[in-house]
Amino acid sequence: MDLGKRSPAGDPQEPVRRADTEGRLAVAVRVPVRIVVLVLVVPVRMVWDALVVGGRFLRDTVLRPFGRVLAWLGRAVFVWPLVGVWRYVVVPVVKGVAWLGHVLLVVPAVWVYRCALTPAGHALAWFLRGVGAVCAAVGRGVHAGVARLARYLVVVPAGWLYAWVLTPAGHALAWCGKGLSWCGRGLVRGLGTVVTGVGMVLYWVVRVLLVLPALALWRWVLAPAGRALAAIGREVLDALGHAWRVAGYVSRAVGRFLGTLFRWTVAEPARWVYRSVLTSVGHAVRDTVLRPVAEAARGAGRATRQALAAARLSVREARADVRRLLFGEPVKERSVARREPSATEARTLGRSTTALTKD
Repeated sequence: MDLGKRSPAGDPQEPVRRADTEGRLAVAVRVPVRIVVLVLVVPVRMVWDALVVGGRFLRDTVLRPFGRVLAWLGRAVFVWPLVGVWRYVVVPVVKGVAWLGHVLLVVPAVWVYRCALTPAGHALAWFLRGVGAVCAAVGRGVHAGVARLARYLVVVPAGWLYAWVLTPAGHALAWCGKGLSWCGRGLVRGLGTVVTGVGMVLYWVVRVLLVLPALALWRWVLAPAGRALAAIGREVLDALGHAWRVAGYVSRAVGRFLGTLFRWTVAEPARWVYRSVLTSVGHAVRDTVLRPVAEAARGAGRATRQALAAARLSVREARADVRRLLFGEPVKERSVARREPSATEARTLGRSTTALTKD
């Protein structure tokens, strides 16, 4: 087995080439790691396969029949009674309540709505429309008066104040604001220069004291250590997968060996005993004991049935004799000549006479 097998040249699935240090480390730890992992994984895989086989056997022989029994009991104890209660109690009661509600509530409510509320609503709507028309006319007059008063008391004085007071004051404030803005621009430029210088100083301080040491630590310590740990981790994972597959083969071989051993030590002797001993003994017991006993039982049954039939016949005859003694012979009905000829007097193919012309 080639533990270090690689893909041939030109294979599209060829792994990415690793650094020389990482490759040497992987080759150095591959074989010991695979040996240790194989020794540790084989018992675990065998125990796992044994648990899987035991779980499947337990599921097929115990859990599944027990689950079916529980399902049937659940249906018999809960589902079927609830279905019966729903179908034969709840549904009829709900239908009856719905019918009563329709008769006692819906029908009277519909009648009240049609015969009382609808006419009252129409009359109220007509009244409100009249009141609304009157209020609209009054409102239009009040609105016109209020608008005229507002125009001469508010709008005209406000326009005069804006034109002769606020506009000159605004122009003056705008002129003052331009001067202040020029001063502010200079002050902002000065502050920007100071802030830029402080920022550059802080940038170089942070870069020299924090960034460069952190970058060196990452590049020369953490990255090589991470690559080494990644290589070891990959080798451990590959070793686990390889050991798990090998343990599966070993477990399958052990299982087949145990199955063959059980077959030749238990199953085949039991089959031979069943075929060679128990079958012959069973046939002998069947021919010498069971069949005669069955024949005797069938004969006894026939004799019993015949005796019972004779007893019933005797009882019936005795009952008929008692009836005749108490009530006499039954009156026999007189035979009436039939219009149709009997079978002996009817015309046949071998006779030329008919029943009407026969003497």
